[in-house]
Amino acid sequence: MANDDVDVVITEIGGTVGDIEILPFLEAIRQMRLDVGRNNVCYVHVTLVPFIGPSGEQKTKPTQHSVTELRSRGIQPDAIVCRSEDPISDSLKEKISRLCDVPVDAVVNAADADSIYEIPLVMHDEGLDKAVCDLLQLEGEPDLTAWRDLVHRVQSSDRTVKIGLVGKYVSLPDAYLSIVEALNHAGFERGVKIDLEWIHAEDVEGLLVASRLKDLDGVVIAPGFGERGVEGKVRAANYTRENGIPCLGICLGLQVMVVEFARNELGLTLANSSEFDAGNKPTPDPVIHLMDEQRNVIDMGGTMRLGAYVAELIPRSQVATLYGKNVVSERHRHRYEVNPAYRTRFEEHGLVCSGQSPDGKLVEFIELPEHPFWVGTQAHPEFKSRPNRPAPLFQGLVDAALDRSEGRNPQLINVDHPAEAPSTSSAN
Repeated sequence: MANDDVDVVITEIGGTVGDIEILPFLEAIRQMRLDVGRNNVCYVHVTLVPFIGPSGEQKTKPTQHSVTELRSRGIQPDAIVCRSEDPISDSLKEKISRLCDVPVDAVVNAADADSIYEIPLVMHDEGLDKAVCDLLQLEGEPDLTAWRDLVHRVQSSDRTVKIGLVGKYVSLPDAYLSIVEALNHAGFERGVKIDLEWIHAEDVEGLLVASRLKDLDGVVIAPGFGERGVEGKVRAANYTRENGIPCLGICLGLQVMVVEFARNELGLTLANSSEFDAGNKPTPDPVIHLMDEQRNVIDMGGTMRLGAYVAELIPRSQVATLYGKNVVSERHRHRYEVNPAYRTRFEEHGLVCSGQSPDGKLVEFIELPEHPFWVGTQAHPEFKSRPNRPAPLFQGLVDAALDRSEGRNPQLINVDHPAEAPSTSSAN
């Protein structure tokens, strides 16, 4: 585990202390302190301090019980973070300190905040970083200038862009959490709020497509597996392309954009992905097909094309301009790809394959140069997005959506907004 480039490793053990599922992990971190030395491990325990309405009190019993359970497993917390709806008093911190054998300076409060991005500043003000650094014998003060600038932009955003997320798991929003946060990160960079509209892919059929999409400033066609909802995604891709609505397709999103273009621009009305041939008459035009290395795979799951892969971008393409370079690396998770047999026909009709694998076999990015923003990627750029370093493709979508919003709402143009000042945290 030794690595000279790493000073601190942060590991989260999720779950609830006392559950049987967590016991192996607790035992592992207990033994780790023996392996690396007592002064090289700091245990931070996050616990709930609930408010009991009838009595009007914040109760420390859950904290006492969970700490007792931890100690029975051989782990004494070095610091306790108390989650609460409202701030807890100093006297309550002192009580927890005495009953849990933790220094009062190491009992900190994480009360509910307006934004999750405020929490690092809250923890700093509460002294958690000092308590941890003292225990680990780390010197220096954190420079939170860039993070304070980020929080200021989050708090002061007063413009809005409306983005529709088209997917088949919208009843389970956590399935798209990385995409949602990547959109938020891009919004922070421009001082705008993302008004997200969840659109079930199965609802984007027939006459519903115009009513659900026409008032949006931008659209994300989400990744996924299986045939359900695919035709709705194809209709969404068609509507955004023909009506100039900024659109970003991710993984399966790129694939349905390719299918849509093949059907409506190449005249291949039965074009589809071979993924959806099972049990049906195979498509005569599999513009998306199984990757060569996947053809003999029997066991599903971790046998997909997984992890980070390099792509080479066409210089001065829209994608290359957004990334600011011609070679990029993004994470992947797929089995199907754009069929190279159709690539020449796509490009003859204006669909640019603006990024490919170094061997030229796989299409990684597509775009329509004449469209405000119609870009697809086989990768998952949302996984590498950070609050102060937005994923370039999401930044491009939000910028195009902002242009559309201001074009439809002229009173928003040239708004003198403090959040648009150059940010020390920007790093696209």
